[in-house]
Amino acid sequence: MASETTSKIALVTGAGSGIGRAVALGLLKDGYHVVLTGRRPEPLAAVAQAGGPNAVVIPADVRDEHSVQALFDQIEQRFGRLDVLFNNAGVNAPAVPMDELPVERWKDVIDTNVTGVYLCARAAFGLMRRQNPQGGRIINNGSISAHAPRPFSCPYTASKHAVLGLTKTIALDGRPYNIVCSQIDIGNALTDLSARMTQGVRQANGTMASEPMMDVAHVAEAVRYMAGLPLSTNVLNMTVMASQMPFVGRG
Repeated sequence: MASETTSKIALVTGAGSGIGRAVALGLLKDGYHVVLTGRRPEPLAAVAQAGGPNAVVIPADVRDEHSVQALFDQIEQRFGRLDVLFNNAGVNAPAVPMDELPVERWKDVIDTNVTGVYLCARAAFGLMRRQNPQGGRIINNGSISAHAPRPFSCPYTASKHAVLGLTKTIALDGRPYNIVCSQIDIGNALTDLSARMTQGVRQANGTMASEPMMDVAHVAEAVRYMAGLPLSTNVLNMTVMASQMPFVGRG
């Protein structure tokens, strides 16, 4: 199967906005050919326009097995390999007591944040296992919620704990095939979706307080560092956070 390029190939899910957009543009600056995926073509096209000719748009729904398989079939047909997957697509649910949360919202979070991560990692693992040279890197977007919850965050926190388990298992199972797996746990990166946190977020003691934020560009720099390591070296877990956000300590 002929490769379109000798550059490294990366795939970013949820690439149309926020963290995914910043990481995709960063990887493009580093010389990767970057496949941008997400459910909505229009934001992906805007990122591709900003990123230049090495950006390729392939819309897909990470929750759907057949959509994910079609995405990876196109990557393999076009490039012949995949070097980096940034498993970024994710959703949240309303911050309400768990007995008030519709089960459908629970399923939406789990389908996207857990099953979606699994389906993309599964397809990437298969391609990385059979490509020549063998191997590659899977980077999962976890969260500080993989370690400590916010109030009323049952589905999101459960999903990110599951991602942490997936990351460790993939890192173990990938050893014979030169496939490494990492997780980046992000705290308070400023995006359109997280801007509301500057106005006030429910704290562990029940009060509402605004929280410090950090530039999303620093998240992109961290992912670029992880992606750029040789496959003989891995950052298994990295926490990147606004320094003064209420995570470390009691609060």
